[in-house]
Amino acid sequence: MLGIQLPSIRCQRHSQPAKDTVHSMLISLMRGLAALQVAAAHLRAEIFPGLRELADPPLAYQLLAFATAFSHQAVVVFFLISGWLVGGSLLDKLGQPGALRGYAIDRVTRLWTVLLPALLLMLAIGGVTGAVDPSRADLSAANPYSIASFAGNLFGLQTVLVEPYAGNYALWSLSNETWYYIQFPLLLLVFAGRGRLVRIGSATALVLVAATLPFPITLYFLLWLLGAAFSRIRIDCGNVLRAALLGAAVAVAVYFRLKGTNDDLKPASFFQHLCYSVPLLALLASLQVPLALRTRPMHWLARMAHVLSECSFTLYVMHIPLIALMRYAGARHLGRDTLSPHAAPDYAIYGGMLLAIAGASWLCWWLFESRTGSVRRAIKAALRVGAGNAAMQGITEKATERATERANERTTGRATDRPRAEGRTTATGAPKREVAPE
Repeated sequence: MLGIQLPSIRCQRHSQPAKDTVHSMLISLMRGLAALQVAAAHLRAEIFPGLRELADPPLAYQLLAFATAFSHQAVVVFFLISGWLVGGSLLDKLGQPGALRGYAIDRVTRLWTVLLPALLLMLAIGGVTGAVDPSRADLSAANPYSIASFAGNLFGLQTVLVEPYAGNYALWSLSNETWYYIQFPLLLLVFAGRGRLVRIGSATALVLVAATLPFPITLYFLLWLLGAAFSRIRIDCGNVLRAALLGAAVAVAVYFRLKGTNDDLKPASFFQHLCYSVPLLALLASLQVPLALRTRPMHWLARMAHVLSECSFTLYVMHIPLIALMRYAGARHLGRDTLSPHAAPDYAIYGGMLLAIAGASWLCWWLFESRTGSVRRAIKAALRVGAGNAAMQGITEKATERATERANERTTGRATDRPRAEGRTTATGAPKREVAPE
């Protein structure tokens, strides 16, 4: 008779008890793969004909179309992980001096360190392709290259008051994220604010924001909140239940992709996204166990997850203008800007373009997004926000690293033979995964 471990579910005070856990690596991997999925889906849609436009599509193209057909599900994964990391992090710090000021700085630097250079690069690419005349300033919100559109996208007003900047339709989800960053602390203040006036004012502001925003943005805030809620849950169970949760999440996502509503994140599609979100989050909650990196494949998987996660935001923001630039170059120098699903070499060109987009995005990440931590620390130091908390956090992180190193030495029976660069590697020699650089 097979022994089945009954699951135990308990709440926890902190969302991330340890960085070197399986769920931390899985979160990093999911973020990176979700960004790749969105980029791959949009690249296929831009350079290949639609599947329904072909009378007899080749099997290879049918497989490619299916493999790159989960971009909306990938965006939902972003919302879930953002709620887990960002919401969970704020819950961890709630009640600490300067927590909300530090949170505001973290959110603004997270968005603007990527968005400011990205919007400028989009303007430059528009100038190269002839989509915009940089010498002409325009204040019209209807113009996707106007100053109003630039400012609106910077403040999360795309799809609310302005169009996505430079025709970068992927930016729509950043409007959701921006407003979720605002709504969540307001929601917390409704219940945990000091004084009746603060609670009433927060409730009023929350209702006004929710009523003003398009309904789908407010509705999908519930999925973001679900991610934040699951960050407080720990599920201890066996691998059988974990496999069942993974299988359920994948099966439901595939079923609704084939049979459900997939045009956009609309109220009609909310239930189907909720159905696979719950088992996926439960899986993450069940994997808060130490990560053993004893084999080379696991080391490579951890490194790949780290790299993909680090540049996932930049890849998401930059892939549409990069596609436009490559199509412009193809039309000008090669005489075509589309590919044929009936030509085998075109699939290799598609793969090369996707790799080029990933490489260019990594370069942009290195130039700009990788400096987010430095920018954040400089602003906090200038404003003297959370200095005592930051010092205590640094001491705690160092103590945690030393404890993790001793635990791994006991597990493997030997000390690691790799030098440990401060702030870059863990005691196992794998990249240190800062799973919440949000």
